[in-house]
Amino acid sequence: MPTPEGIPCLLMRGGTSKGAYFLASDLPADPAERDELLLRIMGTPDPRQIDGLGGAHPLTSKVAVVSPSPDRGGSGTGSAEVDYLFLQLGVDEAFVTDRQNCGNLLAGVGPFAVERGLVPAGPERTEVRIRMVNSGSIATARFATPGSAVDYDGDLAIDGVPGTAGAISLDFEDTAGSSTGALFPTGSVLDTVEGVEVTCVDNGMPSVLLRAADLGVRGDEAPADLEADAGLAARLAKIRAAAAELMGMGDVSGTTVPKLVLLSAPCAGGAVSTRSFLPVRVHTSIGVLGALTAAAGVLAPGSVGHGLAALPEEGAPFRIEHPTGHFDVDVALAPAGAAGAAGTGAADAAAGGRSAAGGLAVVRSAALRTARKIFDGRVFPRPRL
Repeated sequence: MPTPEGIPCLLMRGGTSKGAYFLASDLPADPAERDELLLRIMGTPDPRQIDGLGGAHPLTSKVAVVSPSPDRGGSGTGSAEVDYLFLQLGVDEAFVTDRQNCGNLLAGVGPFAVERGLVPAGPERTEVRIRMVNSGSIATARFATPGSAVDYDGDLAIDGVPGTAGAISLDFEDTAGSSTGALFPTGSVLDTVEGVEVTCVDNGMPSVLLRAADLGVRGDEAPADLEADAGLAARLAKIRAAAAELMGMGDVSGTTVPKLVLLSAPCAGGAVSTRSFLPVRVHTSIGVLGALTAAAGVLAPGSVGHGLAALPEEGAPFRIEHPTGHFDVDVALAPAGAAGAAGTGAADAAAGGRSAAGGLAVVRSAALRTARKIFDGRVFPRPRL
């Protein structure tokens, strides 16, 4: 695709990430050609991404590709108005992967769809049903559009982002097992991998939960300190590879999932403290789907995090502590096939003690995020190396 005139692009912060948003029609249809172009746009491979849009960190080397959904206008539970494909690009390594979703960039998809005319804005608020192409699951975004224009201003503060912005509510459907086929893909809430107890869970983001203490760390360290621990990195790499095999994910050496999440007792009034690996760099906060997944895993009786967590009361948010503050999510579990939901504080009653993995189902997953339009224009890819 000739690009002397540049490619239409909207750079947005979504949640605690930042990425380039494109209409699918503005990119090559062939995935290999598209990915090669995006690497040049982001300035990968280069640890500084000095010649592209990337921000020298996995959280700022992301792309959202958005298109009208083929079944838009449908009324079925699986119908959507727009399709959203998330692509994670390497920073100093030249790779593009679609093996995971990104709930943070998802926060910007609804506003982007309005900005590009894919969805008409309501006079006060707009609701957009979004298919996350990576997993096929659906999320509904709701946000303010006074005067039929997206209002990015507001008073919601999220830790990890300075200032405040307009609230964007995200309600997720069918997140459990969206990538692996089961909420607990190994068939158990507790496994031993490389001599360490783990909980392998997928509530939208395949993850391996571990107790920080079992790895000889406190769990409240700064991300840079954890990244600098070569011994820890080597041990986690072995655990991740072995756990992925148990989860049915095969060889994950070239992918960013499953994530690894170290858990420790809360220290700031939350339910649990976390440190999330991406899988090598440490998240400065925690991803949306990562938070929903960690909450679901901790709520399950018998899991690695259940005993060390301060579980909230029924109806209260599940507050996940992370390196730059906290993230509140709303997750509920119930016995599989049960009519009633168990709130975030009532998983024990719902599950009746240590539950078999197949005995629990996620009945609610929701979160609040914000997004901001940074610039709208044309991006000029770096020449081929």
